[in-house]
Amino acid sequence: MPSGQTHDRITLWSLPIVTGLAVALTRSSNLTLMISGGFLFSGLMLSPDLDLKSRPFKRWGWLRWIWIPYQKMLRHRSVFSHGLVIGTTLRVLYLVSWIVVLGVLSLAVIQFFRDEPSRWQELAKSIGRSLIDYRAESIALLVGLELGAMSHVVSDWVGSTYKRSKKKPKPKFSRRKPPASKRNK
Repeated sequence: MPSGQTHDRITLWSLPIVTGLAVALTRSSNLTLMISGGFLFSGLMLSPDLDLKSRPFKRWGWLRWIWIPYQKMLRHRSVFSHGLVIGTTLRVLYLVSWIVVLGVLSLAVIQFFRDEPSRWQELAKSIGRSLIDYRAESIALLVGLELGAMSHVVSDWVGSTYKRSKKKPKPKFSRRKPPASKRNK
């Protein structure tokens, strides 16, 4: 299994390839930016290794505490952390839930100190409209996030497979008893 530094290098060295393929396939600078940005963010910040005290976990700085419950809930390299599509979906939903909770709390505090009527419903509608209006960009971002996670999972798998193939087989010792003629002497 590659180290955190190796995963970072794989992400950074793969970024030009991902960007080139995105430009070639989408012919759109907006979609390319979303795919490449998602790939980079997923590889460096939203890594499958957030279930450990890893480099991506430490990169969250003073916000790293939001990932502690995630670490407690998941076993490392389980299908829920390292599974293709499932792992990325779970991490994105987990992060979005924190953003929603912290956003609602922030809005409640702001609302408490202001004498204006609540505009929560307008904000929710605006976010919903943005997701619909920018559907292609949203999908491109999710594709980039999944590609970043896939590069991590595939490099883990290749590294583990390589290490297993390099192990020398242990010699098999026979547990047979010596012939009776040799035991009696």
